[in-house]
Amino acid sequence: MASVLESVDRLTRLVGQNRLELLLFRLATNQLYGINVFKVREVVHSPPLRRFPLAHPLVAGLARVRGVTVPVLDVATAIGLPPLTQAQSRYIVLTEFSRSLQGLAVSDIERIVNAGWDSVRPPPTDDPERSHVTAITYYNDALVQILDVERLLDLVIGPAPGVSADVAHEARLALDGKPRRALVADDSAVARNQIRRALEDIGVEAILCNDGSQALERLTRWADEGDVDEHISMVISDIEMPQMDGYTLVREIRKNRRLAHLHVMMHSSLSGQFNSQACKAAGADRLLAKFAPDEFARAVTAYLGGDRSRPMPD
Repeated sequence: MASVLESVDRLTRLVGQNRLELLLFRLATNQLYGINVFKVREVVHSPPLRRFPLAHPLVAGLARVRGVTVPVLDVATAIGLPPLTQAQSRYIVLTEFSRSLQGLAVSDIERIVNAGWDSVRPPPTDDPERSHVTAITYYNDALVQILDVERLLDLVIGPAPGVSADVAHEARLALDGKPRRALVADDSAVARNQIRRALEDIGVEAILCNDGSQALERLTRWADEGDVDEHISMVISDIEMPQMDGYTLVREIRKNRRLAHLHVMMHSSLSGQFNSQACKAAGADRLLAKFAPDEFARAVTAYLGGDRSRPMPD
């Protein structure tokens, strides 16, 4: 157990190799679940949870961890399982993503495993818009369900608001009403819908892809047909995606002389200095943390409205 907890503190050096590290855990069943280590700040033994009135039913309570009060999500209930009992809720996975810190109540920590994104597949579901699983893979022949943490957070705090009226008006003026299209690659249905709505608010059409592989295939096809600029004005990509992650997608774009000029904005729940440097090393033009609609709209408008030379900060 100690080795697993210590491993969470390691930053992976697998950027650009289409690989990821997963923290595997259980929810009082034999099923394995996974979350990208990049999203994990720490794993702790569960302290007593303080419950409070009128709390969302998916919030198990508040935990005090290293002087910080953190909401703890009842993951089991969120994905349709019986809630963990107090005795079963032995660990809290502290996760930092989408500009917030929260805990996930789990029963057992399995291990951290290294996997290739090309071995990760979309979940077999008839309703991806409502699925709590963003992808699946296997560990020692056991199925691992990789949770869509954006959806879990969305269930608690509700859908993100749209772009404010003032920002949308400013953006439409800056874009002069000219038609613009952006290719969006994101494996989370929640994130794709958020991005699509925000782009629509400022008059930009979104062409949606579920992962980097789909996005690259479409870009290559457009390039084969002629000028890719006739189809899109920019690329907006998540980092974590099955089959081909965002780092690999942007590297492949930069390697292709017909695509290399494209403006690529990485839009990810992964943030921090390490990911900023990793995006820059891969060749991205900008990294923006999910999801603040007005900030997102301004970033898209800054490029499409004429700021075509904005480099990523050091």
